[in-house]
Amino acid sequence: MDTLFTDMENETRMQHAPLPVRMRPRTLDEVVGQEEAFGEGTWLRGAIENDTLSSIILYGPAGTGKTSLARVIAQSTHATFVEVSAIGGTVSDLRKVIAEADKRLVNRGLRTILFIDEIHRFNRAQQDALLHAVEDGIVVLIGATTENPYFEVNSALLSRSRLIELHSLTDDNLRTIIMRALEDDRGLAGQYELDEDALSTILTLSGGDGRAALTTLALSADVAKAQKSKRITREMVQVAMPYNNLSYDKDRDMHYDIISAFIKSMRGSDPDAALYWLARMIDGGEDPKFIARRIFILASEDIGNADPQAILVAEAAFKAAEVIGYPECGINLAQAAVYMALAPKSNASSQAYFSALSEVKKGPSRAVPNHLRDRHRPGSDDYGPYLYPHNYPGGWVDQQYLPDGLERGCFYHAGERGWERYRIDTSLNDFSDL
Repeated sequence: MDTLFTDMENETRMQHAPLPVRMRPRTLDEVVGQEEAFGEGTWLRGAIENDTLSSIILYGPAGTGKTSLARVIAQSTHATFVEVSAIGGTVSDLRKVIAEADKRLVNRGLRTILFIDEIHRFNRAQQDALLHAVEDGIVVLIGATTENPYFEVNSALLSRSRLIELHSLTDDNLRTIIMRALEDDRGLAGQYELDEDALSTILTLSGGDGRAALTTLALSADVAKAQKSKRITREMVQVAMPYNNLSYDKDRDMHYDIISAFIKSMRGSDPDAALYWLARMIDGGEDPKFIARRIFILASEDIGNADPQAILVAEAAFKAAEVIGYPECGINLAQAAVYMALAPKSNASSQAYFSALSEVKKGPSRAVPNHLRDRHRPGSDDYGPYLYPHNYPGGWVDQQYLPDGLERGCFYHAGERGWERYRIDTSLNDFSDL
């Protein structure tokens, strides 16, 4: 039971809490951004205001308001609000919470809202322990995760919850949050002025993360205080936070999104974009061999014989990643990425391969033409003559190589760029371009 001493203790904790914690919204009206998720007229806002919330999974990048929204619900609901750590919690902890929630519901008619931050950190057994409680309405689950719930959350648990996706905050959202923190008594209480270029720098450094924006503001205020200044300048912000707060997870959604952007930038012949996404991966600590493997694949898949040297450059980059490692191999990867972006593009070879593979998998079994069969067996003299191309002018002779039922040109169609434009026109036996 809360007492006067409890209130005093909470007030003391709040005074010493970091700025992002002190500035957490207390009501829905104080929540900034995410109008699509819980703005006026949305299901979630109505459920919170009418205290009829059912289980939800909040999914979105760090600093987008997942925990803040859970705290607002805690302040506005008549239900008992319980928080369980997904880091140190165990199955027995969950069972204890569920048992208490069941007693609360049966004996006093009180619902329990169970908030689990970073629910993706719960293992399968822990998530399974929640199933019956969520399905039977013993608890209303609020799970928060930065990871794709379709991969990280039990599908049965996900099917019993409503997924609410949150997005990175806009610069306007962050500006509102920062200016409020400057003036609010819970924040900096009007003690400092913030230069416009300092504000712009904070917005750039924050990368759509509200928590990061407030943390940078607080650190910048500490720099201003140390310099006995009431004005926060861009230089102070840069001293407080010299690097961007760009998120990167080496085995989650961001990993796949950025490698996808990297590949598509090289395929799209944009060296600047390729270098940017490469730098994001290297800065995030991505395995250089993983990056090199993707370059290696692209060299054949998207460049192919339009520039046969591309695969050699890719191989050299992979060897550099394997032998040299960071930080120097970043230069090798950059050279290879720029080469791939600038190289002429052709997917003729890869598309021909997939067409041939489809024929093998779906077509009939086709025999090897007799004149192409191995001659090291009894009866091979009856196979018919094989025409040795080197015995003919130009090193070429017209003979059947495909099995019966397939014609020349059924798979490979040379591209019009780079080396492939000098293709052999087998229908005319024309080698004049070679």
